[in-house]
Amino acid sequence: MASVPAVVLGSTQVVPAWAADLEVVRRRSGGGAVLVAADDPLWVDVDLPVGDPLWSDDLGASFGWLGSAWSSALGEGVVHDGPFEPGRWGRTVCFAGRGPGEVFVDGAKVVGLAQRRTRAGARFQCAVLGRWDPGPLIDAVVPAADRSGARAELAGVARGVPLDGLLDRFLEVLARL
Repeated sequence: MASVPAVVLGSTQVVPAWAADLEVVRRRSGGGAVLVAADDPLWVDVDLPVGDPLWSDDLGASFGWLGSAWSSALGEGVVHDGPFEPGRWGRTVCFAGRGPGEVFVDGAKVVGLAQRRTRAGARFQCAVLGRWDPGPLIDAVVPAADRSGARAELAGVARGVPLDGLLDRFLEVLARL
């Protein structure tokens, strides 16, 4: 867990010049930026070796089992089984787009997923929101001229879910796979 809030950038993002005063880190998987605080989101990495029964060579399809596991642990949610749909903000802000395997409740994203592959396997990075306030993330990664529009457009794209006990329920679901 982060001790101070930090912006976690996807592997293809550059550090915005105006974010110089922020704690900025990069993950090796793709996707948009995520704001991480000490207690939110719940961030879980899942490693899957090549050859595992859950393994799929199809990059998009490879997220399906993981999204289903999160949906089961949450007790609700729809797993996106289509291709990546970034919309206007999805390449900038993780929770603004729709990616394979990501989980949505009432149309709002609650679980964001990213993946990094090597010859040995894949690391899936999962972020589950406990709350959604896009303002601080918008301030960190969106140019000043676009921020008011981004605030209006991103207000309802995601939402938080109760995080208490969620990791234990998720691990129980994984153990049954």
